[in-house]
Amino acid sequence: MKHLFLFLTTIALAQTPKEAVNQLLDNWHRAAATANFNAYFDAMDDESIFIGTDATENWDKNAFKAFAKPYFDKGKAWNFTALERHIFFSADGKMAWFDELLNTQMKICRGSGVLVLTPQGWKIKHYVLSMTIPNDTTDAVIKIKAPLEDPIIQQLSKK
Repeated sequence: MKHLFLFLTTIALAQTPKEAVNQLLDNWHRAAATANFNAYFDAMDDESIFIGTDATENWDKNAFKAFAKPYFDKGKAWNFTALERHIFFSADGKMAWFDELLNTQMKICRGSGVLVLTPQGWKIKHYVLSMTIPNDTTDAVIKIKAPLEDPIIQQLSKK
């Protein structure tokens, strides 16, 4: 077992930062697809934020865990596969940010986020999931969204 740990550690050390971030994100998406609650949330920093597709979905890690747990408990959370990903790094190499196009049950979505390098490796600090809307369908989508989002706009405008 000790030799296996050393082997896996050596492999991890041989990765470039870009490979490590790609692997973390791919594993994170795979953990949701396989309903691996612990692996999914272990990839997120303790002080992380997840912003979902609905205007009301802005969760810290604990709130997101509470929201997501019933989905994971059913054995099926969500299944996102990266179609394209761009990764960028800070000059000191301790922070990364990315954007990705995802194949999902909602068709193409866009994910973007920020990662930080911790003693335990890369962790997701901030993630935003957005549904893409083809430009020529915007008017039709607005008609659907308006009755649902106008009250949210009014409420938030009063703050």
